[in-house]
Amino acid sequence: MNAQQIRDKYLAFFKARSHQVIPRALLVPQNDPSTLFTGSGMQPLITYLLGEDHPEGTRLVNSQTCLRAQDIEEVGDNRHTTFFEMLGNWSLGDYFKKDQLEWFWQFLTKEIGLDPDRIYVSCFIGDPKHDIPSDQESADIWKQLFKTSGIDAKEVNIGSEADGYRLGTLNGRIFFYSDKNWWCRAGKAELMPEGEPGGPDSEMFYLFPEVIHDPKYGKNCHLNCDCGRYIELGNSVFMEYQKTKTGFIKLPRKNVDYGGGLERIAAAAINSPDVFKVSLLWPIIQKLEALSGNSYDTHTNSMRIIADHLRGAVFLAVDGIAPSNKEQGYVMRRLIRRAIRFALDLGITNNLCNQLIPVIVSLYDKDYPEVKSRSQSVLDVLNKEELLFRKTLSSGVKELAKFKAISGQDVFKLYDTFGFPAELTIEEASLNKIKVSSDWRKQFDHLMEEQRERSRTATKGEFKGGLADHSLTTTKYHTATHLMYRALRIVLGDHVIQRGSNITEDRLRFDFSHDQKMTAEQIKQVEDIVNQQIDLDLPVSWSEENTKEALDSGVMGAFGDKYADMVKVYTVGDPKGEYFSREICGGPHVERTGLLGENHKKFKITKEESSSSGVRRIKAVLV
Repeated sequence: MNAQQIRDKYLAFFKARSHQVIPRALLVPQNDPSTLFTGSGMQPLITYLLGEDHPEGTRLVNSQTCLRAQDIEEVGDNRHTTFFEMLGNWSLGDYFKKDQLEWFWQFLTKEIGLDPDRIYVSCFIGDPKHDIPSDQESADIWKQLFKTSGIDAKEVNIGSEADGYRLGTLNGRIFFYSDKNWWCRAGKAELMPEGEPGGPDSEMFYLFPEVIHDPKYGKNCHLNCDCGRYIELGNSVFMEYQKTKTGFIKLPRKNVDYGGGLERIAAAAINSPDVFKVSLLWPIIQKLEALSGNSYDTHTNSMRIIADHLRGAVFLAVDGIAPSNKEQGYVMRRLIRRAIRFALDLGITNNLCNQLIPVIVSLYDKDYPEVKSRSQSVLDVLNKEELLFRKTLSSGVKELAKFKAISGQDVFKLYDTFGFPAELTIEEASLNKIKVSSDWRKQFDHLMEEQRERSRTATKGEFKGGLADHSLTTTKYHTATHLMYRALRIVLGDHVIQRGSNITEDRLRFDFSHDQKMTAEQIKQVEDIVNQQIDLDLPVSWSEENTKEALDSGVMGAFGDKYADMVKVYTVGDPKGEYFSREICGGPHVERTGLLGENHKKFKITKEESSSSGVRRIKAVLV
């Protein structure tokens, strides 16, 4: 069974169990300042997991395209990719642990046919400090499921991941971990802010016995070891607690949030520990072998990186991102350029995108029609970046010729300034008989780590998930964004379409399609229109509506968004009479626009600038 068939079977499996299939969200989150990309299936649903009613009901399922830029440096091993699909199913106050774990087991062992004897699971060990008990309920359910396959599942208390490397598996089948099996947006229970939800989770792993444990990761192998012997297939989160001033209380509505990697499940289905052997990646590898005359076995790392990075870049382009030096565009540029660098290792010196993108498009055009319909624009965007970078590489070679000796700092400078690969610098230096410092690698790695640390520091304090928070101030800015969106269309024209937003309690940021800088007069017109709606103190309400009927009636949405059959529509004004705007949105919003003007505040645009080609960006405040 290939990956495409597994995706279809998963959706059908849960649809038969009364789940509504919802479309994938864009790779660029809407109304989410916490992260540059959609990195999980639950991320677009966070407002519903926090209590909003979903227009499609309490049982949902989909396959969500995801991108995790933090995994770029990990790509090259047998299981990490920056781009992947996450199969997800959710219960919003409906079923809970028993149904979820039994269905997960049934899907993988019966529908996909995985060997139960190679399945291992983890559960939450408990948190006495916060009076949260061990998740023995999940362990008991797993024990019975293993028993149906004739497996006597031994329970083992591990604790931390560090304890895992010390203890090993101890012939266990069900393993209790601490932080690794507690889910919350802050990462750890003690870091959760007041009002935040969280809960224990249970992960399933698949054993690949042919993978030999590498002791460089730790003395003993365990479920969460990085050696690749055990690969996580999915995680069922049981969101049942809420943080308070004094500790934790049970949520009135318990949720299930499951996410599982499609590529990893597909790898298990073909009995391969290498996710690059699955049907969504292997054809790209085969094309690289044909183009280069090299084999995957001898150039594994390079081919994995190229296949992963170009696949991610294609979907970013499909979702409207263009390479740039800012945020999502910067990551996209890095993916493309890394792919081109590693293509040099294979001897591919030109036309990489022209030759690989049609292969990638063919893998997704049936299941994601937007990939096919936008394939030419995708090719144009990536080809342009490839040509630009090949000129950059030429500049790097010229710069390298100026050196009489090369240190690690020089290697880093060429990498950081010209995007010149470290290994290519050393190779060129050798060919040109330029002396290379013996400790160049150590110095280069140190500078790279410093750069990564600067990047990590720069993102500290960013809130994890949804809007920055659901405070009144942030909610006001969310409503102000709707007012501004409509005002922009009035002033600039109906070609203005939302291309992204980022809302915190300090300001709103809004990206929209427009190919010219706004004039001072246009900016003032938008401000005046928004402030007029605030002064009118219009009601803000929502209703569930048929998607096609809503869009046909002029309801606004965001660029590229795909919607389910029913959507939430927020109306500013009278939905049955005079209204200012109607927009598809999950909320939350204030009840009346007049709340935005409390304490004599006015809407003010503080900055208008280019975001990427054909896209402008506005920052605004209430002051």
